[in-house]
This record gives sequence, structure tokens and C-alpha cells, in this order.
Amino acid sequence: MREVRVRFAPSPTGPLHIGGVRTALYNYLFARKNNGKFLLRIEDTDQTRFVPGAEDYIIEALRWSGIHFDEGVHIGGPFAPYRQSDRKEIYHQYALQLLENGTAYYAFDTPEQLEALRKEYESRKETFQYGPQTRMGLKNSLTLDESEVTALLEAGEQYVIRVKIPENEIVIVQDLIRGLVSVDSKLLDDKVLYKSDGMPTYHLANVVDDYLMKISHVIRGEEWLPSAPLHVLLYRYFGWEADMPEFAHLPLLLKPDGNGKLSKRDGDRLGFPVFPLRWTDPKTGDISSGYRESGYLPEAFINMLALLGWNPGTEQEILSMDELIGLFSIERVGKSGSKFDPEKAKWFNHHYLSELDDEKVADLLSNLLKERGIEASRTLILDVCPLIKERANLIPDLWEQSWFFFTEPQSYDDKVIQKFWKPETPALLKKIIGLLEMQQDFSTDALDAVIKGFIHDNELAMGQVMNTLRLVLVGGSFGPGVAAIISVLGKKETLNRIEKAIRSLGN
Repeated sequence: MREVRVRFAPSPTGPLHIGGVRTALYNYLFARKNNGKFLLRIEDTDQTRFVPGAEDYIIEALRWSGIHFDEGVHIGGPFAPYRQSDRKEIYHQYALQLLENGTAYYAFDTPEQLEALRKEYESRKETFQYGPQTRMGLKNSLTLDESEVTALLEAGEQYVIRVKIPENEIVIVQDLIRGLVSVDSKLLDDKVLYKSDGMPTYHLANVVDDYLMKISHVIRGEEWLPSAPLHVLLYRYFGWEADMPEFAHLPLLLKPDGNGKLSKRDGDRLGFPVFPLRWTDPKTGDISSGYRESGYLPEAFINMLALLGWNPGTEQEILSMDELIGLFSIERVGKSGSKFDPEKAKWFNHHYLSELDDEKVADLLSNLLKERGIEASRTLILDVCPLIKERANLIPDLWEQSWFFFTEPQSYDDKVIQKFWKPETPALLKKIIGLLEMQQDFSTDALDAVIKGFIHDNELAMGQVMNTLRLVLVGGSFGPGVAAIISVLGKKETLNRIEKAIRSLGN
């Protein structure tokens, strides 16, 4: 049986979109499920679109996501190099092979000549296509004699090598997701495979590399489906049909508002990230938000992405990476696009954050405190974590839900004051101070019992007392239970805050 070998092959033209991460994830899950190999190949044949830092960004984004490779541009492997710009000589020999067997040809038409033809066709409300219907009227090695071609090449004339699409043929692509896809060759054009600058185009390089790297399955985005017939033809032209990989074209990720593909511009416009990590454009300095910096856990990010286009066949939504690997199959990938839901992404993150071990939550909260120049003992941080982690959706929420444990309130909510601060409140709080001063057991349960006993014995309103205490301790009507807050703050800090509020708010 053929070894499963799959690849993720992004272009370093900017930050990696979450749709690209999903493609990498599905390849990774498929490889692990089938005890196969997963490799990272950088497809940088179009040097005009190369963006400095993009390759490093791709590698770091996938590492953070928990997607690991067996071979690749960053770790090497038996089929190195894995960066296409380092493989130029390889592609040249295969381009020559197609010229020799008559399935490709030299074309010497200048960009100006082709643009003039396009405009001419447009004036007749037609679309120009360099292919079977037009190539015999253009400047190429099919219409020039051999001596003219040789002379042009020796003179250093600019050229491209184009594939020779067959006339009047139905090209069949067998797709694991979409079934049988049939395309009439008259709809295909003679794509450029190789340029005189020594660089191949995507079409030649990806087919050659997939063959040489023994790729068994090509799992990629739906946008590549129109190119699949050409790739099938290239396997035939090279005589590699028996080694052609199986194809699977994944559905699009759709924007949450309306229809259409979720683009790189949609995220910050709609208030959520579309990139795994923050990206700073090296040309403009523009910053785009990322899931990591926005406070998402990689486990939540991956769980959310996995279910956008694939389903496990059950109602279960929370799935670890190991569970995803065990359940994954191409057959359960849908054909239609999946609408991205930013609120669902937060729901996943809330779940994973609330289930996180307190020590790990403490590490996250410690980082937030350090960013603000706040020093706190590990003991205090660990005491706070179980009180707040289920109240947070994103990592920064840990600070928003806990700041009052580390710094006393500098102001008090006017609305809460108007509702709960009465003329008799200072006297009431002084009684509570006396009660707490005598209290030895400062555990949450003990404090809860003492405060509620005081309220009952004095025939007071539970909401009045609890909300007043909350106001003086945290500055407003938020936070975990009052007894839990007092327990974590400790006797000294609690009494200081009550006394400060009495002085500040008075009668």
C-alpha cells in the first residue's frame, strides 16, 4: 500500500490566513490518522510577491497552533531543499522534457502584444485566451520554424514555456470531496510553466515537487480546483499518471456577514482576527490582529477551525488534537463553504480557559501582571485563578476579572453608590469591621457563614449588605462572591478597603 505523504505548501506573500491554517490542519490530521508523513514546502516561485518575514511568520504560526511537520524547509528531510527558489535547476530540466515530447512550447509574444490582443477582443466583447483556438496565430515555436526559434533563443529574446492543452478533450479530475469533475479542454488556456528568468510558475513547480517528494494526497483549498485539470494533464505529459496523488479540494471559509470568502481584510473590519498571529506589514507598518495576541489558546483555535468544514459524525464539539486525529476523515469534509462565527470562537476559548489547570492560568495571569508592572506572590495569584477563569473568554479577561485583587479601587461606581450607599451605611460597615477583626478562620466558607449570620441576626437585607461590601472592596458591582474576595484579600487588606471607603464616601 502506498505510504501517505501530504504537504502544506504556502507562498510567503504575507501573513497566513486562518483558511491556510485549516488547510495545514486537515493535512496534519490526515497524515497522523494514516501513520503518514507531513511536510512543509515554501512555494516562492513568484518573487515579485515575496514579502520579507512571511516565511518565518508561517512557521511560527503553525508551531503555535500545534501543527508539527516531519520534513520541511525549517527542519530538512530526505527530499530537501523544500523551498522552491532553491530548486530552480530541477524545474528547468523538466520544462525541457515537455518541450522535447511536444507537450509544451516556447512563446515569444511580448506583454505589449498580448495586452493589445486582449483589448482587441474586449472591443468585440470577447475574452482573449492563449490556447488551442489562438496559438497558431501567435509568435511561438509552433508557428516559427526551428531556425527562427534557435535564433531568438541565442539572441536572448524573452520567452515563456507554455503547456500545450489538447483540443476537444474532456479532462477528468477525481476529487475525494467533490467526486468526478469534468472539464472541457476548450475552457483551459495554455498556461505559462516556465519563464526566461529561470523561475517556474506554480503549476510546473508544484507538480514536479509533488512527484519527486512522493506526495500521495494533495489536500488544498477550493480556489485551486480550476487548476486541477492542468495538473492532471501534466502528470500525463510527464508519464507519471500511475504516481499521481489523489486530490481533495476543501470548501471555503465564508465571512460571518453575508456571503463570500472570508478575506484578509474582513477581520479587523468586523472586529476579530483572521490571522493566527499579529502581523505588521513591512511596507506600510499596518498591524493586523492575531488570535495568539488577542488571547486565544491554541487548543481552542484549532478545535474551532477543525469544525469549520468537517464534522466528526457526532454532536461532540470539544475535541482535543488527539481526538481530532482519531476521528478525522476526508469523507466527512463538506462541499459547501462554512460561515465563520467569531462568537463561537470565543465560546471555544472560554471552555478551554475554564478547564485549564490553575498553575497554567497562573502563568497567564502572571504575564498580564508583569506587563502592568505589578508584583504579586505566586500564592496570591494561585488563590485568584479558580475564582476568575470561568468568568473569562479570552486571556486578557483574566486581568479584567481580577485587577482588584492586586490593586485597590481608586474610584467607586456612582450608580452603585446611589442604589446601595445609605446614611446608615458607615455605621453598618463599622460593625462588619468589628466582626471581621474577631474572625480567625478566613476561609471562604467560614466568612460566608459569618456574614450571612450577621445579616440574619440583624434582620438586614442580603442584597443591601452584600452589594455594599462588594462596592467598597472592588469599586463596583462585579467580581466573584464577596466571601471569596475577602478570603483572598485577607483581613488586613479587607479592613483597609472598608475604612478607606467610609472615609471617601462618608455620610
